[in-house]
Amino acid sequence: MQIIHTLSELRERLKLFRHPSVVPTMGNLHAGHIALVEAAKPLGDVTLATVFVNRLQFGPKEDFDTYPRTLQDDCDKLEAVGCDIVFAPSEKELYPQPQTFLIQPPPELANILEGEFRPGFFTGVATVVMKLLSATQARTAVFGKKDYQQLMVIRQMVQQFAMPVEIVGIDTRRAEDGLAMSSRNGYLNAEERRQAVLLSQCLKTVADGIRSGRSDYAALEAQAMSELASAGWKPDYVVARRRVDLQAPQPGDALVVLAAAKLGNTRLIDNLEV
Repeated sequence: MQIIHTLSELRERLKLFRHPSVVPTMGNLHAGHIALVEAAKPLGDVTLATVFVNRLQFGPKEDFDTYPRTLQDDCDKLEAVGCDIVFAPSEKELYPQPQTFLIQPPPELANILEGEFRPGFFTGVATVVMKLLSATQARTAVFGKKDYQQLMVIRQMVQQFAMPVEIVGIDTRRAEDGLAMSSRNGYLNAEERRQAVLLSQCLKTVADGIRSGRSDYAALEAQAMSELASAGWKPDYVVARRRVDLQAPQPGDALVVLAAAKLGNTRLIDNLEV
């Protein structure tokens, strides 16, 4: 496996290939990330993972400075599953000058749910993903469904810019108790980790209610929010939305239940397709 830090070296290396398959990450990799790389391997003639903590998607009071940087451990995990190239640029390499050209997703998608609680987040995500897909000459890019809204933003960006990239979404990898794997799970102390499974349990309760025929979504959502709050969480949202655009459900729509809540100092997100 080759570890590359500069765009010029990456471009030179990629001259040998026609169909790069890419997994963009911010590092601090866990089994969920590794599953994405395993899924990417048969989809191209070379498999790349990018490792870059993107300042543009962090708010002023978020954890950019303290976000774990674990490049050597990440590379060991990637090499073990047969990743061919790791592209790990410095901030100055990827943003050699202030990034004044930005990708602004439509507000009806980017300003709801995560976008409401993290203003500007999806502008930062879309901008860095556009740059990484260009830099890696990706023909296939693999993302996890845990970041459901992010996956939708990226898919629509690729479609509207007619980019020659297939976006593949992979189901969320979970721990044995149901907790969605996330780099931020590492912030949880032992007691919080035991409590963290409640988020996925609340999603399942709402999803099961919908599957049983209930259409009183607001009541189901309120019940889940109350359960989280009673257990000491600070919930931002638990909502049922239609998968196609994350807007309010209409009869016959395929749905997804999404949630975000803070447990102690750690904010967790999860979702479950119905």
